[in-house]
Amino acid sequence: MQGKDLLSISDLGRDDIRRLISGAVEMKTAGRRSALAEKVLALLFEKPSLRHRVSFEVAMRQLGGHCIYLSPADVGLGQRESVADVARVLSGYVDCIAARVFSHQALVLFAQHSRVPVINSLSDLEHPCQALADLLTIYEKKGELEGLTIAYVGDANNVAHSLMLAAALAGMNFRIASPAGYAVAPALLGQAGDLTAASKGTIFCTEDPRLAVSGADIVYTDVWTSMGQESEAEKRRKAFAGYQVNSELLSLARADAIFMHDLPAHRGEEVTDAVMDGPQSVVFEQSENKMHMLKALLLDILGGLEVGQADYR
Repeated sequence: MQGKDLLSISDLGRDDIRRLISGAVEMKTAGRRSALAEKVLALLFEKPSLRHRVSFEVAMRQLGGHCIYLSPADVGLGQRESVADVARVLSGYVDCIAARVFSHQALVLFAQHSRVPVINSLSDLEHPCQALADLLTIYEKKGELEGLTIAYVGDANNVAHSLMLAAALAGMNFRIASPAGYAVAPALLGQAGDLTAASKGTIFCTEDPRLAVSGADIVYTDVWTSMGQESEAEKRRKAFAGYQVNSELLSLARADAIFMHDLPAHRGEEVTDAVMDGPQSVVFEQSENKMHMLKALLLDILGGLEVGQADYR
């Protein structure tokens, strides 16, 4: 991945995912190092973030580099200045750019005009950094990825898209339960299907959350209303009323199943307190793993990741 963009999880191959997971496992025990001394990462965020901003900033600090945060007011991407011009200017100052944007197409345009690697920290289509952190968490808890079944319940949003593609790459079985009108984008569903042909994973879509969760190794959900969709909140609450992950639904999964959520959570909507705070929940470990995975990713893109004894096989 050295010198390359990460705009979609499908920009990675299966070996890339294995290497990044191995590197992230090592990062958790290696502590601070100066591998990226004098390197500068720019965070270009059109949307606010707690976890990803802090994860990127701490990751760069622990690797000896520097981080610059640029808010919407600082840039006005595509408004005060064209997307292409911002990319040309910013890439002349820094070594890498992590962009958190509303439009995936704007992100693609930005990367086309950037002279340095661009990382998708979230777009309306995908959230690849989140998916990588999720795979790390699953691997830590289960000791493997291939053959496991992950059930996603709720809106087929950017998180679901990247998780589906990541699962397909890793040889996992991915099930998603969404109400009519909130299903996976057909193009991405086709792309995931193509990936499973090589990995021996499977993709299954349904409107029945019980069918998706039954016998699953991992149960995953996300908010029903994402940033920018606030005007649809009431409509979405009605559409997703039967898609809450509660103790009854979780009981249909395997007895040793884990529960995951990328956060922030709207407790009482997509998930209950009993599940969020229950013994099967790994959501806060999942959150911390963003930082460790981002350290591995930044090293891979900026410095060349060297994987030692923690090699994931």
